[in-house]
Amino acid sequence: MKSKPAFKPELLLPAGGMEAVIAAVQNGADAVYLGGKQFSARQNAENFDEESLEQAVSYCKARGVKVYQTLNTLLFDTQLQEVEQAIRRACRIGVDAFIVQDWGAVEMIRKTAPAMPIHGSTQMSVHTPAGARLLKTAGLSRIVLAREMEISEIREVCESVDIETEVFIHGALCMSVSGQCYLSGMLGTRSGNRGACAGTCRLPFSLHKKREEYALSLKDLCAQKQLAALCEMGVSSLKVEGRMKRPEYVAAAARAYRSALDHQDGDFDTLRAVFSRSGFTDGYLSGKRDRAMFGVRQKEDVVSATDRLHRKLRATYQTENGRVLLSLHAAIRKGHPVVVTAYDRDGHVARTEGAIPELAQNRPATQESVIRVLSKLGGTIFRADSITAEVEDGLMVPVAALNACRRDVCEKINALRSCISAVPVSQQSLKLSPDLGASAAPPVIRARFARYSQISDAALSVAACFSLPIEEVVRHKEELAAFRDRVMIELPRLLFGREQDILDSLRVLCRDGFRNVVCENIAHIALAKQCGMVLHGGVFLNCTNSLSAQWLSGQGVSSLTLSFEMRARDIANMKTAVPRGVISCGRLPLMLWRNCPAKTEKGCAGCDRQQVLTDRLGKVFPVFCMRPFGAAMLNSEMLWTADKTRDFGRIAFVTCYFTTESAAVCADILFRQKEGEKLSGTFTRGLYYRSI
Repeated sequence: MKSKPAFKPELLLPAGGMEAVIAAVQNGADAVYLGGKQFSARQNAENFDEESLEQAVSYCKARGVKVYQTLNTLLFDTQLQEVEQAIRRACRIGVDAFIVQDWGAVEMIRKTAPAMPIHGSTQMSVHTPAGARLLKTAGLSRIVLAREMEISEIREVCESVDIETEVFIHGALCMSVSGQCYLSGMLGTRSGNRGACAGTCRLPFSLHKKREEYALSLKDLCAQKQLAALCEMGVSSLKVEGRMKRPEYVAAAARAYRSALDHQDGDFDTLRAVFSRSGFTDGYLSGKRDRAMFGVRQKEDVVSATDRLHRKLRATYQTENGRVLLSLHAAIRKGHPVVVTAYDRDGHVARTEGAIPELAQNRPATQESVIRVLSKLGGTIFRADSITAEVEDGLMVPVAALNACRRDVCEKINALRSCISAVPVSQQSLKLSPDLGASAAPPVIRARFARYSQISDAALSVAACFSLPIEEVVRHKEELAAFRDRVMIELPRLLFGREQDILDSLRVLCRDGFRNVVCENIAHIALAKQCGMVLHGGVFLNCTNSLSAQWLSGQGVSSLTLSFEMRARDIANMKTAVPRGVISCGRLPLMLWRNCPAKTEKGCAGCDRQQVLTDRLGKVFPVFCMRPFGAAMLNSEMLWTADKTRDFGRIAFVTCYFTTESAAVCADILFRQKEGEKLSGTFTRGLYYRSI
């Protein structure tokens, strides 16, 4: 960083365990984020039980460092009581904020602990001003922006919305937009949205059927070149990924970025040696989304992380680095005990008394000699701020006595700083709304088409209503005019830089009589409300519990498609204030990409939109182009539950989700759904009958 920014953001480091907390704090972190034993997006990290969490908070409070606890997994109704207990424990311990993905958790925190700040996790997939504004209105104090954003897009949010922004500056990049990846969950029941991602995308996937091609593995992010711009635009917090990584990695990352933010040369060579995947990338921030972003952990990357390097990094946090400024004042008067008073910049004051000074025989105490003794703060959390002394002439105080006073007053103020401040909580438990969304009638059939050409008279004779991407509705609005009451406009899941264009198109369609909108991102709710349209919650809002459904209902959602990461029996037991339904059949999108691997290989001009990825077992996953709104990876097998509809309880609708199918196939599937047929051949029941 060459230019000095007007604003210095918080440096936020990960902590998978207590040693990582110490490594982060001693190397310059302003805040750490960590998870409890449950409901954390890194369930395989060491994480913190109640006792170790209290230890971590006390340690950080003493050193002026904030602690944010992650509650950033999707929740099921069966867990809501445990989540409430976890919130109450964390409030008693005094964490500074919660990082949350699930809107049910947001509701619970707001009702249980109204004063507790809430940070919207990157898994909320917020990447536009409208999404950030909705979070602000919902009472969140900070939004962790999507990692796929360019600098200009981050700037737009910072300038448009009065909410704290948090941006990832270093660490692993997911191939999929966070919160929109179902690959690990669908293939192995280890859901990323539930904190158990198996890193399936790091395994071989090929565009060319080569066994050793890693088409879904990105290099780690390094934002060294963008720090000045992020500071200048007013980003509130700069975040390093890595709760699964070693404390030495945390130390190296904190050290490098602390130096850079303090306008010194950061040691990024050491950081790369500790951990990288074929080097680093800033492709998303710089807008250079090309093949150079991809990389894997190679032998030379592993070899560079030597034991010697780790020992060197461990040495950086073995002793206190004196990060808290402390002022000391000594009063030495004849006939009175020595008094040493300490005060820090946070308003803490401590006082201690020593022995009554004696008359000096040969070397009386002086102001300079007393200040010299009081300044010896090495090995403590403190460093000298203002050291002063009032010393009457002709008195003598032993150095050992002054040292004892200094140690005692430092211990007292350390204890004051370490004191945990509980967050007030309500004594009433949160109650669910009655189940007003259940329907005793058989569920109606909906269809989701990717293209207008998939729609046929036969399909329309079965589907009560159907959704279609907005660009298809705009392109074919004349042909759709006769069905406008049955059309549900599907908004793009990715809106990078195109939010205003979508809003303009939506307003035109509204004037033309189209009224229904499918909201697949939290920003869509805000956009559709601006146009006065009827809102339908899409499956990619990731609603998995009754509290989340209750919040979405409060936002004006009139029907809700539940997450396909739920079990059928949990769906049957839900309570919602709006009609609810499920995706019943189709090729489910397992990943959502801004950086399409097929595009980086051939470019859009050379792509026939029929690309596939092949995994190490030979399974084929279609690449579904949604240009200019990104791309998706579809499941290798079709989801089929037409013969299992009763297992979902009293749902109001089922949706057949179409992507690559022809019009004839779409119509055939809809008729099979209507008849409740079991599909012959290969298919999947998804996660409806498996636990994640």
